[in-house]
Amino acid sequence: MGKAEQRYDLYAIIFVFLLGILLEYQEAFSLLEDETLSYRQLMRTYLGDAEEVAPPDNVVIVYTDEGFYDQYGKYPLTRTDLARLIGTLHDMGAAVIGVDILLDFHSAYGEDPALADALKNAQNVLLVSQAQFQGDRFSHVNRAIEKFDDLTESGYSNISSNSAISENIVRLRIYPEIARKEDAWPFAVKAVSMYLGEEPALDDDVLRVGDDVSVPLDRFNDMYIDYPQLPPSADGQTTAPLHLVSGVGLPAGEILFAGSSGELEDLSYLVKNKIVLIGEVAEVAHDQFETPIGNVFGVEIIADEISTILRNGPLHAAPVWLEALVALLMMLAFIATRWIQNPLPRNTVSIALIVTYIAVASAVYVSGGLVLSMSYVLLASLFALIIINARFYIAEMGQKALIRDAFGQYLSPRVVSDLVKNPDKLTLGGEEREMTAYFSDIASFSTFSEKMSPSELVYMLNEYLTEMCNIIIGYEGTIDKFEGDAIIAFWGAPAVQKDHARLACLAAIDMNKALGPMREKWMSEGKPPLYVRMGMNSGPMVVGNMGSAQRMNYTMMGDAVNLASRLEGANKAYGSDIMIAESTRVACKDDVDVRELDRIRVVGKSEPVTVYQLLARKNQTPPALADMVEQFERALGRYKERDFKGALEGFRQCLEIIEDDGPSRTYITRCGTFIQSPPPADWDGVFSLEEKG
Repeated sequence: MGKAEQRYDLYAIIFVFLLGILLEYQEAFSLLEDETLSYRQLMRTYLGDAEEVAPPDNVVIVYTDEGFYDQYGKYPLTRTDLARLIGTLHDMGAAVIGVDILLDFHSAYGEDPALADALKNAQNVLLVSQAQFQGDRFSHVNRAIEKFDDLTESGYSNISSNSAISENIVRLRIYPEIARKEDAWPFAVKAVSMYLGEEPALDDDVLRVGDDVSVPLDRFNDMYIDYPQLPPSADGQTTAPLHLVSGVGLPAGEILFAGSSGELEDLSYLVKNKIVLIGEVAEVAHDQFETPIGNVFGVEIIADEISTILRNGPLHAAPVWLEALVALLMMLAFIATRWIQNPLPRNTVSIALIVTYIAVASAVYVSGGLVLSMSYVLLASLFALIIINARFYIAEMGQKALIRDAFGQYLSPRVVSDLVKNPDKLTLGGEEREMTAYFSDIASFSTFSEKMSPSELVYMLNEYLTEMCNIIIGYEGTIDKFEGDAIIAFWGAPAVQKDHARLACLAAIDMNKALGPMREKWMSEGKPPLYVRMGMNSGPMVVGNMGSAQRMNYTMMGDAVNLASRLEGANKAYGSDIMIAESTRVACKDDVDVRELDRIRVVGKSEPVTVYQLLARKNQTPPALADMVEQFERALGRYKERDFKGALEGFRQCLEIIEDDGPSRTYITRCGTFIQSPPPADWDGVFSLEEKG
């Protein structure tokens, strides 16, 4: 696998975060971002500074609701009564009177002159207008009729969400183009301008109204509305609407239906020197909008906008460089998690990063009014989390497939399944293990093969190798390789097997048994008899993937491996079938029957080793063979004592029990030689083999 393939997740993480930065700059997901702002604003109203989140104290809403219209007896408010209301509020000392009622048509009842007179006398009235767009392009401002417009100020109030999907109102957009072309401003901005007696201006993403008001805007000229904390409703189930908050709302009926001037004087303290907004809060007006603090009437949103401006916009967008820096830091943090291999701590760290980011972004919003874009970094983080886990999942699946491909043909399904579940048991590259090595070879294979055609030989070898390998795999062994007719296998890797010697010996016993029926079958078909020599040794070996970068093989090596190979060949000198070393016998002495063959020195080794013939499972040696082994051990004892004549007689008695016993024949020949030419006086009983086998 190339480096580029190995790092696809790294490139993908970098891509999603850079894409997140770009999308954040373009504000492509205003729906999601506004939702996060809603939750943060809700937290701010409950956890923020009490003075900062208090309802406005310099804005009053004079409202008409269902109760008013029940008493009034008709709908809507007539322009004559609107004129009375404006005149009364002016007399009560209102600093600015904002009318959130669009008056863009003439009255059919001749009420316009009375309203015009009231507007002319008040000289501090702000009428609502609408900015008209064709698609995304500004067209014109739909103002009140000329008679009213000439006597008042105007402010557009296109209250809408920044998202085409969500209706959540969290920001007020100021359009520089409208300010340039029409000298028109949002209703709330114009109300503050009239209140302070200063003209508004846009200056480097800042809305200024005189020297005292400076409101930071984001790069889209949006002002973040700082909604106040509202008291509980009368039933305690929700929060009260802003117009019902004491000191903020004033029913229009209390002014229009006042019985005397004294009642109005008692109410004048509520409106004196304040911005007074006249608006509808009746359900029939259909003027409600979704906000972070619930469904709010349009006139209430205007009041919150005015309050936000007068407090110099407590909420301010983080600069682009800070947004980018935060995103890059999150990106580096997620890249760092790629080095955590274990999924639980890796995902725990990743989730902790996301939670920490949410907590920090919320904390700076609540306490300092800093607006960090949240949705873009969160989406990039979630994608990064998915990408990293996908990379590990794909790598794990690839590793499992590699294990199945590499070992499926050579290991038992249970061992392969265990390796797939626990790949750590497979250390690639080579490690030292206590293992048992197995070598086997067909005796006199050259003679064996000469008697068959190539196709017959291949067929027979496949049949033989299949049967032997099935037994090896059945005993959870690993087949290293085939070399012609030779089988090389081992136990103890890749999965750790504490009883590797026992498994190897039991497999060898069963393989030797399986050769009997196969031999008889082939002989009945006129084919040569099949005899196999096996050698095994247990000890420290190096096992792992070895070879070149282009071709590797999972194999074993070491002195203990070489000894197993020599023991397979040593069978030829003794006429035996399965020869094991002392280390293997000790490891499984309670599981198998053996007979000691000799103490030998194999070719290429200076240290002697005691070798044994593997006979059968423990206490399952056939009676005749068991009797012969007992006699063989007595004869071997005499041989070690240099009583070669007594040993010779003992080995001959072994042949009387089993006439074709190879080891007995070997010792008969050797004893005859030693009788004629005795070994030196310092003879240690070790027999040195001069051939590999």
